[in-house]
Amino acid sequence: MAMRQTPLTCSGHTRPVVDLAFSGITPYGYFLISACKDGKPMLRQGDTGDWIGTFLGHKGAVWGATLNKEATKAATAAADFTAKVWDAVTGDEVLTLAHKHIVKSVNFTQDSNCLLTGGNDKVLRIYDLSKPEAEPQEIAGHTSAIKKALWCNNDQQILSAAEDKTIRLWDKNTKEAVKTLSFDASVSSMEYIPDGEILVITYGRTIAFYKANSLDLIKTVDAPASIHSASLHPEKDFFVAGGDDFKLYKYDYTTREEMESYKGHFGPIHCVRFSPDGELYASGSEDGTLRLWQTAVGKTYGLWKCVLPEELSSENSEILYCPPAEIKA
Repeated sequence: MAMRQTPLTCSGHTRPVVDLAFSGITPYGYFLISACKDGKPMLRQGDTGDWIGTFLGHKGAVWGATLNKEATKAATAAADFTAKVWDAVTGDEVLTLAHKHIVKSVNFTQDSNCLLTGGNDKVLRIYDLSKPEAEPQEIAGHTSAIKKALWCNNDQQILSAAEDKTIRLWDKNTKEAVKTLSFDASVSSMEYIPDGEILVITYGRTIAFYKANSLDLIKTVDAPASIHSASLHPEKDFFVAGGDDFKLYKYDYTTREEMESYKGHFGPIHCVRFSPDGELYASGSEDGTLRLWQTAVGKTYGLWKCVLPEELSSENSEILYCPPAEIKA
């Protein structure tokens, strides 16, 4: 029988949640970090949403947050003109990287040794974290604020999206743009999938998929509302997207058909990402909450429990589904 999607609500933030990211799978499970305009990024256990800690130190809205694969380091981008690197185990601030304007995006290399930043001063910066006193490498070319910047192609190239309505692919060594894509609207989000080198972007009502290393178009899907974020499942069977109408949409990646849609947030959805095991996806909203949604509704996973009564007669048997409670910081 069909079951109703019951998201797990993670409260604790006091302003809109604007970015989130998962770590890789570690011996201790996987982890989730959220960026919020309240200036207090939070770390949570990824499969349950349980609050672990809050990174305290920024003096303005936090626009971007990320974890390295091992969940030992965190990085945040903020309106106080800084990016910060944190020890994700102790919560201690490790580095403060001063910028000339609001920082919007942070991304670690796979070995966690370098940090890529981008923001309102239109410049990409590469910091060598083993030499914090050294000046960063700089890459210029965008004509408006950078919204997202990501390493790709084994950290040899960089993808950046800006308010100049372009996405640019850069060579890290030459610092030159390899290719530029222009759009009719500003790109609202960008996700890079290393397995298969796929780039997922959103602009207006469109969710588009590109080959990351060439920026050749794979396919596009148009949604019923303006979309702010989309994420492709690790198995690439389907993808989810959310935006202005408070709904999360799930689409078949091959056929592009809408499979289902869910409403749970009380404000526009700013960010959505699949967990590294693909069992759930997290969304962050203007309503100040994170919500965790099951990929396979009714499966026992994390705090979700599916109870099958053994002693009911077959004609009266039904699946009892116990939804989780709200998790607070």
